[in-house]
This record gives sequence, structure tokens and C-alpha cells, in this order.
Amino acid sequence: MSARIAAVVPAKDEARRIEATVRAVHGLPGVDLVVVVDDGSRDATADLARAAGAEVVRHARNRGKAAALATGADYVARHEAVEQAGIPEEPRPLLFVDADLEESAAHLDVLVTPVIEGRVDMTVATLPPQRMPGGGRGLVVRLARQGIEDLTGFRAVQPLSGMRCLTRAAFEAGTPLSRGWGVEVGLTVDVLLAGLRIEEVPCELHHRVSGSDWRGQLHRGRQYRDVALALAARRARRRLRRPR
Repeated sequence: MSARIAAVVPAKDEARRIEATVRAVHGLPGVDLVVVVDDGSRDATADLARAAGAEVVRHARNRGKAAALATGADYVARHEAVEQAGIPEEPRPLLFVDADLEESAAHLDVLVTPVIEGRVDMTVATLPPQRMPGGGRGLVVRLARQGIEDLTGFRAVQPLSGMRCLTRAAFEAGTPLSRGWGVEVGLTVDVLLAGLRIEEVPCELHHRVSGSDWRGQLHRGRQYRDVALALAARRARRRLRRPR
């Protein structure tokens, strides 16, 4: 397994946090490529990410997290094709990083080691209680956890965690990615159903938590919708594959 890692950071309007996040990710052992996908930001996210040392790809309009992750992975693949100049090498594992982690992103190394050593195909970060208050009542988490368990038998501690390290084979098993906020749940289900291995890893990460105001409720409503759609699509796929 390659010891080089490519980090993909989807970001929208993260000018206040993106520099610290990129610098922390650059300091991780093995990370030699950081790609920030600016998903339709209206602030200086792209410029600040570039100044911090990231490669930057921009979406002219907001296309959602799944599209940003796919764009970042495609950029990494193109970068490697040019870098290798026709000489095949092991593709870099991908490290998915939320843009608002700031300095706490320096703790993501615990996700990388099990993948680099070939013990698992995807790691998923489990986070401690967050410093900032907020969050909902756990409806989306319960929906995601139960759906994953029903489809795969795997009971996830934090099924919505966006911080993951995975092999390229695991990423390909999850493509096309589920839309919007269903991307993590869809990826977990697809990787497991492909017979690949997942491990949840405690990680000392802190990020912005959605509030309890109308904006937070709207966000969680969209999450619920996208997770439900991702699970419904996989249930339908399973029914079609059953022998008649």
C-alpha cells in the first residue's frame, strides 16, 4: 500500500476556518496532496486555501458535498496520471476532511494508519462531545444507524461522520456517490456490501455544530431527506438483485 495520502476538503464559505484546516492537514504524515473543492463559495475560501498550500478546484455554483468529494477524487486521479507519466503506481488512499476542523485536523493521522497498513479499506472518525453547543435530537443519526444495520449488519457509532480515509477501491465501490447529505451513509453501505472492511476510530476532532434555530432545523431536514433517499435506493437495489 502506498504511504502517500491525498486529502480532499469540500468547502463552502469557510474563509474563517479553511487556512487552519489546510495547514493542519498538510502536517499529517504521508499527506503530500491537499485538494480543496470550493463548492460555490461567495467569500475568499478559494484564495485562502490556495495561500495555505492547497490545490483548489472551484464549482461555479453550489453542487453539494457529494459532488465536491467526487470532483476532488477526480482531480487526484488526474494529478496522479500526469505525475506517473504512464508508469503505473498504487493510487493514493483518499482522506476526506471537513473544512471547519481547523487545528484539530492534525489528529486525523489515526484514520490513515489502519488503511496504509492494509488492515481495513475504510476508517471513519468518531468524535468526542463537541466544544460548541448545538445539534438536534438525533433523528437523522438513528435513521442512518438503523438503515446501515438493516442493510449490512454493521452498527455504526457515528454513521454521519464525514472524516474518512479509504482506499481507491473502497471509493470506487461507493460510486456514484449518494446525493447531498446522504453521501456518508451511502458510502458506508456500498463499501460493506462490496465485502470490504470498515473500522470506526475515535478521533479528537472539533468542528462547527449546527444550531437549534430555523437554519439548523432546515439543515437537519435536508439531512434526513438525503439519508432516507440513500437508504431507499439501496433497499431497492437489493430487492432487484434477489432471485425470483
